[in-house]
Amino acid sequence: MYRVLLPVGDNTDRALNAAEAAGDFPNAEEEVEVVILNVFEEFEVSGEAGQVNSEDVWDETNYPESVDAAEEYLESRVASVSKRREHGDVAEEVLAVAEEIGADNIVMGGRQRSPTGKVLFGSTTQSVMLSASCPVTVSLGE
Repeated sequence: MYRVLLPVGDNTDRALNAAEAAGDFPNAEEEVEVVILNVFEEFEVSGEAGQVNSEDVWDETNYPESVDAAEEYLESRVASVSKRREHGDVAEEVLAVAEEIGADNIVMGGRQRSPTGKVLFGSTTQSVMLSASCPVTVSLGE
């Protein structure tokens, strides 16, 4: 079985672009297992009303619509699909989960950028690409 980690944020179009790339792998219906990962990013905010920490509002069962859309798209296109939600630094969690599940590939959705901006990826994508121990596929939308 070829295991793909599919990190998905809140953007449904980007999630579906990445899901399409994962679903297009050779023999996907028989050989590709996709784990959709959503990371709730850590934050801490202080103000007059007090301090709010991301752990105070973190809910491991509250997936964004983008995760459900990617899961629905992949259900009939790959051998198996599952989802999980983590809390923390996005790039660190993507890399940790990839190691934990023994990912053969990480498929990430990229953002549309200007011609100059296309030279650089976002910081999360760049961090994952530079640190992953497996290949990273970046699917750029139209």
